[in-house]
Amino acid sequence: MNIKFAFALNSENEFANRHFGDSDKFIISEWTGNGFTEFVTEKNTFKDSDDDDHEHHHGDKKKGQQIIKFLKGKNVKVLMSKQFGKNIKIINQHFIPVITSSADLDHAMQKLPEHISTIVEQLEQEPESYKLVDLRE
Repeated sequence: MNIKFAFALNSENEFANRHFGDSDKFIISEWTGNGFTEFVTEKNTFKDSDDDDHEHHHGDKKKGQQIIKFLKGKNVKVLMSKQFGKNIKIINQHFIPVITSSADLDHAMQKLPEHISTIVEQLEQEPESYKLVDLRE
């Protein structure tokens, strides 16, 4: 089963101590069963989107919905970040959230194959909401 992942990174290509939606960019890559391929960088144009009273705040539902729509349009199934905010309750209805303690993308990606069976199982079962996969050390 091929699975598309979105990795939430900062401008230095690291996982930052920020919520998924506050990352500078998303690296979208596909798991093919033999590793990751097709690395595509997408700027997070939603991170500074304002709500109706022009005050940005964490957990902004409008921002969350925009990111969900964008990533679903890219056929992403799994999100990886160091943190998820209040929108995790919405996110896990559409994607499998994966949390890492590593700042290094390569290190985090090396840990993922150990958890692919859990991810595949969730995708095949299509639950009402996906469970968080915790890769923190």
